[in-house]
Amino acid sequence: MSGLKRVSEKALREEIVEAALSMSRSGLTVGRSGNVSCRFKDGMLITPSGKRYEETKPDDIVFVAGDGSVPKGQGKPSTEWHFHLAAYHARPDRHAVVHTHSTHATVLACAHKPIPAFHYMVAVAGGKDIPCVPYATFGTEELAAHVAAGLKDRDACLMANHGQIAIGPSLAHALELAIEVEALAEQYYKVLCTGAGHILSDAEMLQVAEKFKSYGKNTEAGPTDK
Repeated sequence: MSGLKRVSEKALREEIVEAALSMSRSGLTVGRSGNVSCRFKDGMLITPSGKRYEETKPDDIVFVAGDGSVPKGQGKPSTEWHFHLAAYHARPDRHAVVHTHSTHATVLACAHKPIPAFHYMVAVAGGKDIPCVPYATFGTEELAAHVAAGLKDRDACLMANHGQIAIGPSLAHALELAIEVEALAEQYYKVLCTGAGHILSDAEMLQVAEKFKSYGKNTEAGPTDK
């Protein structure tokens, strides 16, 4: 992982708590829904199961090894740890995952509607659309497989009858993308209400996606573990 900023486990735990709080305060999720993780060692650090973000401390963050095992002496990881781990296996170039039940993204997910190229900003997720992967029961390997497929060449996807997931080189990037996906979902929902949407061509979206690859390159890459 050369070229990436290395930070301590303590700092990563603090960053996960702050990202989870930001996710909640921004309205991307309510109550105990949603979860946040960051790549660490051969696995990841992830928010615990069933704990309010306002009550979550850095020591509550759970380490899940690359094989899915959880060392003794920790609490339970988020029930969605399967698809977080699957995302890291599918995308070794990404180091953070943010999952939310944000309102408009969830509305579209419940309608099984991907977000097409109605606006050029859709390319911020890495391609011509933001796909919607098939439904599977939460916390299952089946859902993890769907998410891994959806994120193979995208940085975000919707999950049918569930919500959205965004990945990035850092937690800041993943959280920012989750916010953008929700904004796009709200815009697309309103476009659908007009019945007059127009979709940009694949060629145009490819061009925009290429331009986005160099956009913001002055920002620092995401952290990794020591």
